[in-house]
Amino acid sequence: MKNYLAIDIGASSGRHILGTVKDGKIALEEVYRFDNGQVRRNGHDCWDIEALVASVKAGIDAALAKGPVESIGIDTWGVDFVLLDDKGELVGDAVAYRDARTEGADREIEAQVMSFEDLYARAGIQKAPFNTIYQLWALKKEHPEQLEKAASLLMVPEYLNYRLTGNIVHEYTDSSTSSLLDAKAKDWDFDLIDRLGLPRRIFGKLEMPGATVGEYKGAKVVLPAMHDTGSAYLAVPARDDNAVYLSSGTWSLLGVENMEPITTKESCQANFTNEGGAWGRYRYLKNIMGLWMIQSIRRELNGVSYVEGKAGDATAQALAALSDYEKGRKYSFADLEGAARASSSFRTTVDVLDNRFLSPASMIGEVVGAAGARGAAPTTVGEVMQCVYLSLAECYANQIRSLSAITGKTYTSVNIVGGGSKDTYLNSLTAAATGLEVFAGPTEGTAIGNLIVQMIVGGEFADLAEARRAIVR
Repeated sequence: MKNYLAIDIGASSGRHILGTVKDGKIALEEVYRFDNGQVRRNGHDCWDIEALVASVKAGIDAALAKGPVESIGIDTWGVDFVLLDDKGELVGDAVAYRDARTEGADREIEAQVMSFEDLYARAGIQKAPFNTIYQLWALKKEHPEQLEKAASLLMVPEYLNYRLTGNIVHEYTDSSTSSLLDAKAKDWDFDLIDRLGLPRRIFGKLEMPGATVGEYKGAKVVLPAMHDTGSAYLAVPARDDNAVYLSSGTWSLLGVENMEPITTKESCQANFTNEGGAWGRYRYLKNIMGLWMIQSIRRELNGVSYVEGKAGDATAQALAALSDYEKGRKYSFADLEGAARASSSFRTTVDVLDNRFLSPASMIGEVVGAAGARGAAPTTVGEVMQCVYLSLAECYANQIRSLSAITGKTYTSVNIVGGGSKDTYLNSLTAAATGLEVFAGPTEGTAIGNLIVQMIVGGEFADLAEARRAIVR
């Protein structure tokens, strides 16, 4: 029986999960978990990339202590990158996608390079202020010397693989989030890259999930779908072709799988995205702010800063305005869900697609302010939470209606995977808002999708359909 190791890293934490096939089913064991936060460096919010490397290696050691590992696969969030020089050394910091450096970059590109409609027709990626295209534009303005010195651009999981194996291998699904690929060709759009004034040399040949990167301590390092949503979508145990997928974590990624990208004007206006998936699939979806809002509220209530070295007065002011806030109490997610249920009579919602919630000084303050502008402002912890819960469910319902209008399909169920699938209150509100049957689980969908690619490479399953049948629901 072979052991396969999935390393799944999100914006708040990472986990190492061993997977095996027992009696025809995929069995999981978490062997290591670590926190992932941000630090303030050189005026920007950055990932502590060296701490990530150390955590990845420590978790692999924990897995190897249990026995030999056939292969290792890493997945993370998308869009973020590092630059390497011709000696393989880092050029600059690993700036995080919630950093404010990209403010106005979209307008500048639209004025100087091409309209967003033309960009969307080529790349098929929704407009989001953190897209790699906007990060590189901002970097070119602030630190052109870094691009001049760079020999390679590596997305975050590609860099982690490089630190394990010494090999630079670029992967398709994570790179597709950059808005720099030709969606139909599944390759870099070098005409666009030239127009942006970016050096061609830093964009290397793309490999598909399943390729081997190298070895680390006797285990093969294999490319899964390195973008975490790409892995999560592989693990959705959909009942039929009329299912909507919802990968529920820090972000809520709601959509379907297609075999061709949809880059029409209607799709552009709805701001859906066509991200690359394994085996030539496309993840056609909408990025929704998701559990980030709940995570941020909990951090504020518990006195925790998301970015080390970055704090302000906004949180203190927001907490002081809540009539039932208990200073010194450690609020759990269960506490927050219970508070929301107890405040079910509160009905004001906010637009969770609004970028005001992307990286606010105070999430509580933004929710209170946005709700107050629409109707009643929440005044208790429970009302703040009820507002967020209702708003997420309302957004899911609206986006499913938009999805149906664009694809011409009638959807009959919502299949939720990821950590958010455990939130029974959000699931029930989603069912009520959409009028659809909701299926929850598996919770570790991203890790399972990561393992599925490795296990197909390792000969455990013939194809994706067989692997999906082996998922324990």
